[in-house]
Amino acid sequence: MSEFRGYEKMSLAFLKDNKIKVGDFIKIKSDLTYDGILMPRYEYTDDEHIVLKLKSGYNCGLEINKIKSVELISKKESKIETEPKIQKNSSLPKILLLSTGGTIASKVDYRTGGVTPALSAADLNAYVPELAEITNVDAEVLFSEYSENLMPEHWKKIAERLDSLASSDYKGIIIAHGTDTMHYTSAFLSFALDGYPIPIALVGSQRSSDRPSSDAAMNLIAAANFVLNYNKKGVFVVMHHNESDDLISCHLGTRVRKNHTSKRGAFQTIGGDPAFLVMDKKIKNNLHDEFFKNNDYQPRIKLDTRVALVKYYPGFDGKLIDNLINSGYKAIIFEGTGLGHIGKSMYDYVKNAKAKGLFMGMTSQCMDGRINMNVYESGRDLLEFGITPLSNMIPETALVKAMWALGNCEDIEGMKNLMLENIASEFSD
Repeated sequence: MSEFRGYEKMSLAFLKDNKIKVGDFIKIKSDLTYDGILMPRYEYTDDEHIVLKLKSGYNCGLEINKIKSVELISKKESKIETEPKIQKNSSLPKILLLSTGGTIASKVDYRTGGVTPALSAADLNAYVPELAEITNVDAEVLFSEYSENLMPEHWKKIAERLDSLASSDYKGIIIAHGTDTMHYTSAFLSFALDGYPIPIALVGSQRSSDRPSSDAAMNLIAAANFVLNYNKKGVFVVMHHNESDDLISCHLGTRVRKNHTSKRGAFQTIGGDPAFLVMDKKIKNNLHDEFFKNNDYQPRIKLDTRVALVKYYPGFDGKLIDNLINSGYKAIIFEGTGLGHIGKSMYDYVKNAKAKGLFMGMTSQCMDGRINMNVYESGRDLLEFGITPLSNMIPETALVKAMWALGNCEDIEGMKNLMLENIASEFSD
């Protein structure tokens, strides 16, 4: 039952004896006195503790045998939420806010204790009323999923929706997205929608929109100011630059990755500075002039997921490469060591993959720098065996690009040529 979710045996008996349920606001006297909301417990935990969410926002576990008294302060209230309404100003430009879920589109549900993808794009607009002062926001929900649940077929659906809007009168499009796989989605959109006529900004948050420490509002406002005032093309990830609340980074969609699990400034541009920095309405451009190519919009939205990202490590069993071949994979992206190496124990398996017609690309496990497989004999051997060096392309970006290239080419040679073409600044200076 949800009113006792996660509690069983001794802890369940404790709640029933004290006539309290999940969601109730209670006072506990133990070693100290604690006020908070009774939270549900995880499914696979012991029955000797209860959990309170304190006013600070943190959860606290209390051992039942040490609790001296329980006082019910207030019962859980049931709220009926209504769809928020935003007054639009016809003189302001329009942007579209697409929601796919994630923390930015989530709130803490005190009935379950979890952060759930419950906010619609309209809710996000309402949570940040400052948006209505600078733009008219049309809101649309595509999905309501944590980003780890978004698969390549979701990327394709996002791209198809954006393609249908290529001739719209929007100044820009913002995609609310979970942070954990945001850089995969941004990479695919960068390739699939090359030359899209208006800027696309993926925006997320590390903390849910209803928390006082949430970064959602600042990220959304900065993304809106960016797409409204930046009249060039491209796909960007817009997130906090650091822990401060006044500086936001706009990263190129193919040169960014999440480098911290929980910090608000979790995203970084690999191999350089963020493309843009936004402070209030001021935008600093860090890109070279050659980035701003006036290429025509050429949507290529197909993809083929028969691509594997293989991280090499000492002791890697090369038989896994044979398993990939036997499973029907058509391409492998290696995340190799240093300048782009894998151990000689892999050589026969690489030769077999080449003989079977697989594309093989090499990236590096290093966070910065570019590979050079001509420096050492081992690298030159791998070149001879058919591995294609991918310079300083990020491994995750290379994986996504390989899926995209495989889906849009008739043969492996065409795929190789496309992988080596700098489509969306995936190779940086």
